Amino acid sequence: MFLASLAFSMLCPSMGSRIHHGIESDQISRVVVAYVQDWEGSPLNPDQLDYAKITHLDVAFANPVDASGTLSIPSHLAQLVDKAHQNGVKVLISIGGGGISESEAERKKYFNLINGNARAGFVQKISEYMDANKLDGLDVDLEGPAINQDYTAFVSALSQALKPRGKILTAAVSGGFGGDQITADALANFDLVNVMAYDASGPWQPNQPGPHSSFDFAKSCVTYWQGRGVPNNKIVLGVPFYGYGFGQAFTQDGYTYAQIVAKYPGSELVDQVAKTIYYNGIPTMRAKAKYVMDQNLAGVMIWSLDQDAIGSLSLLSAIHDAFLKH
Repeated sequence: MFLASLAFSMLCPSMGSRIHHGIESDQISRVVVAYVQDWEGSPLNPDQLDYAKITHLDVAFANPVDASGTLSIPSHLAQLVDKAHQNGVKVLISIGGGGISESEAERKKYFNLINGNARAGFVQKISEYMDANKLDGLDVDLEGPAINQDYTAFVSALSQALKPRGKILTAAVSGGFGGDQITADALANFDLVNVMAYDASGPWQPNQPGPHSSFDFAKSCVTYWQGRGVPNNKIVLGVPFYGYGFGQAFTQDGYTYAQIVAKYPGSELVDQVAKTIYYNGIPTMRAKAKYVMDQNLAGVMIWSLDQDAIGSLSLLSAIHDAFLKH
């Protein structure tokens, strides 16, 4: 449910009105990229999202449903686009995902579509899909074994097709799950690079409990992509709105942040509860937001906004407040 990368390893400017990556804001100068999980039958409620505190909404996921590259349409896509645009928020469709990348059949479908013979047609289909659904950009979330020798050419073709038309092109990347296969040429084509600084531990390693998105781990992930040559103004630090349980609290799917704070009073102030659930509470989220500002990074990416709590317990509000106070 929460896995943006299923086997993530340990590798992984100021206030005022300004325009940043196509977003104008009178309040914050950092991007806040929020993924939402939306698929056929998804319980997502577009009316319950706090659009006022984000700059980009990434809808996860749309993927090919046939050999010709026809993309699926998330259940609430039209509503999400309308609501976001009413609030001045850019909407991107995300292709791929951790589950798709782990599936041999789905990888084969992508490999057939992004190779030299089919690539141009697939890119054209993506472009037409974006127009038909009033989308502002595309997010490429191909991970691990789904990154092959055609990835760079595919990204380049997307850039050539989309950027002249004012579309945004971003990527979700993991240093320890295929990131070393992403070339410098591919990275140069992205407007934003969403660093998945989470999933250092999880249910795939039930006997190795521990924090999956510590502050130190987040910094190491950023350092990796800085070392790969990605400029700070393109790096978006990914933060989790979910946690993983071990021992008596073990589950295969994990826990939303909303579930954690609803069950354990005061858990918003720490990063570990019960026996044992690891996640990020409000103090850690504030520290990560401050780190983004101190490092002059582009902003924060959230996986995923539909897992947040409401009111004073909200992690999104903690991020927003930290940016406003800088």
